[in-house]
Amino acid sequence: MPHLLQVRRPAFAGAALAVAGALLLTGCDSGGGQAAASDPVKDIRAKLPKAQRSAGVLRIGMDASLAPVEFRDQDGKPAGLDPELAAALGRILDVRIEFVDTPFNKLLPNLQGKQFDVAMSAIDDIRQRREGLDENGNRVDPGVDFVDYFIAGSSIVVPKGNPKGIKTLDDLCGKTISLQQGTNQDDIATRQVAVCAHTGRQLTVHRFDTNAKALAEVASGTAAAGVYDFPVAAYAAKTTDGGGRFEVAGTQSTSNPYGIAVRKSDTELRDTLSKAVDQLIRSGEYDKILAKWNVSAGAAQNAVVNGGI
Repeated sequence: MPHLLQVRRPAFAGAALAVAGALLLTGCDSGGGQAAASDPVKDIRAKLPKAQRSAGVLRIGMDASLAPVEFRDQDGKPAGLDPELAAALGRILDVRIEFVDTPFNKLLPNLQGKQFDVAMSAIDDIRQRREGLDENGNRVDPGVDFVDYFIAGSSIVVPKGNPKGIKTLDDLCGKTISLQQGTNQDDIATRQVAVCAHTGRQLTVHRFDTNAKALAEVASGTAAAGVYDFPVAAYAAKTTDGGGRFEVAGTQSTSNPYGIAVRKSDTELRDTLSKAVDQLIRSGEYDKILAKWNVSAGAAQNAVVNGGI
């Protein structure tokens, strides 16, 4: 199974952070001795905005159709990487997590409309979303901030055996592909349409509201390939028909972080979530959750605000 790009800190950087963290957690009392270390979880909880702390709930917009990142299990409950990370963050913040089912292309508009507190659904942190730009570069909304927590790239899914020999985006010219609308892969395909036009071999893109519908086109042969986030592509190749239906072609494209989307005005919530993600990583629970879903190679070393391309 192909691996995601893993961004690692140099060893000296990790050591420096550890020392800095130790210094932050200790101090001198009035008698010249060391004061007791503060509780980082308690400190994070104290910084949670009053609205969420008083309600005791953090409402998260999510499109539960992106296995293994987020989906509904046999009992209809949210499952996957994002729901488990969100639940762990809820424990740190001491709030209940409530998921609000939302189509992917409505996540950011509905976040702006205050239908939930944040959006967490394999959302790539890209400039267009941060600045609220449309495909033509015109500003259409205030944009959002991201708390980045995972690194992922895009991959091409083809029928098992790769009958058309597809390995790169350029190999898609002259063919039909399928994908989920409103995703980073939608943007990639839009750019590739222009590239293919210069070759005289038209790229046709079929867009759907879920990855499942897009994958069905690849399975039926209507589309020669599909383009999806790597974790989604790898999971589909591994699990569909016992691994006998699809395969991941070539290597994944440039990696980019997933981010928890927060309204620009909610800086206090954004910064608290960033600290909570860092605490989750330091605790070791983050690595356990990623390992469970076989996506450890996408591990982030720390939370970053607006660190995408």
